[in-house]
Amino acid sequence: MSRPNVLVFLTDDHGPWAGNCFGAKELRTPTLDWLASAGTRMTAAYTPCPVCSPARASFWTGTLPSQHGIHDWINEPKFPDVGLSGERTLAELFQSAGYQTGFVGKWHCGASWFPKPGFDYYLGENKDQYPHRGVCKFMENGKPVEFVGQRSAFVSEKATEFLFRRDKTRPFFLFVGYVDTHSPFTDHPERLVDSYADAKFSDIPKEKYIGKATKLPGLAPTKETERRRRLSQYYAAVSFLDEQVGRVLDALSPAELENTLVVYTSDHGHMNGHHGLYFKGNATVPQNFYEESIRVPSLLRWPGKLGAGKVSDAPMSHCDLFQTLLDAAQISESPEDASKRNSPGRSVLPLLAGRKPEARSDWFCEYGNARMIRRGRWKLIVRFAPHSGDEFYDLERDPRETRNVIGQKGLASTVNELKAALDAHFARFSNLGRAGTDPLPRFNGGSEPWA
Repeated sequence: MSRPNVLVFLTDDHGPWAGNCFGAKELRTPTLDWLASAGTRMTAAYTPCPVCSPARASFWTGTLPSQHGIHDWINEPKFPDVGLSGERTLAELFQSAGYQTGFVGKWHCGASWFPKPGFDYYLGENKDQYPHRGVCKFMENGKPVEFVGQRSAFVSEKATEFLFRRDKTRPFFLFVGYVDTHSPFTDHPERLVDSYADAKFSDIPKEKYIGKATKLPGLAPTKETERRRRLSQYYAAVSFLDEQVGRVLDALSPAELENTLVVYTSDHGHMNGHHGLYFKGNATVPQNFYEESIRVPSLLRWPGKLGAGKVSDAPMSHCDLFQTLLDAAQISESPEDASKRNSPGRSVLPLLAGRKPEARSDWFCEYGNARMIRRGRWKLIVRFAPHSGDEFYDLERDPRETRNVIGQKGLASTVNELKAALDAHFARFSNLGRAGTDPLPRFNGGSEPWA
């Protein structure tokens, strides 16, 4: 059986709700809607960490932050030595298996301007992922290049060049990383911004923040006009991103698309007023694990292998996606290497193909010195020094996570059961000196939400 091509779109700050096929009815996302109707939509996909660098590192390594050691977003110019040194990434595994490999867009796992092992072609950001529009600086196979215009248009251009110029005697692995939905909420195409001028934005709840953590100042708009402007920009970013995904898909012939596993997801979620907050896990100090932060949009299309129009509520993390892509490409690590990696992930292909894999219902996330487990209706958050104050939510009765019931009568046994499962999981999937409970180094120089 021939091995499929693999095309991964991993965006930044794309909320799990942000798309027509994800439930936001005013958003126009025809390309994503097509992927959903022609493939499988995962409704319980989540990130191992609700901030960019550790989440991306988990995708590339199949391991948790407490294993690969990256626990917050990296200020790469200030900390150029922080990264994935010593890790054998997904790209290296694909390249070793004979795939032609390409990378375009956002890396953010350390010194993005240097070409990374495992890629035949590498276009990374040169020091910064900004602006969305203007003079955009990249490094192409180690050489500086500039583009004037919409940043993601250049990323799409380079992605399509890779697809057209590749060696067509070999399967390809291409990663495309867009950043449109990341702040700042400015500089998106005006034709798209204007198209949302009369939107009601009714899919986004108007909520006040009632949590006990410190809400970071200056993130939320103070006036309704500013809120609408920001949401118009965010919606425009989603629609423009949708266009760019379509542009890359259009570079493949119908026959090539038939033999390509296409994945669309995001590094983590995003709040645009949900819970009265903006951004993700670091919108508060200490960090939060709201559903909108930890869930990610997830679409998989692979004709003949995955059902069209299928919806799955099976939990899937970026570590599972790592294993799923290897499974699809028929790539296996040696027992020694697999043991050394010690990935908590598993392929979801057997499940999506109708076979029953090992039952699993727990979700695990971490962010610095805080960890989370979700099992069905229950979510437990455990914090470590210097912060304290565990949280426990009943998402069946309280889906908006407004009532911490950690000390409520009759729940102690459930809390203890989940705490034991959480401890056992991280006892198994942590590396010495890299765990979130160890003293953590600086990653961005002062904005770590546990400092």
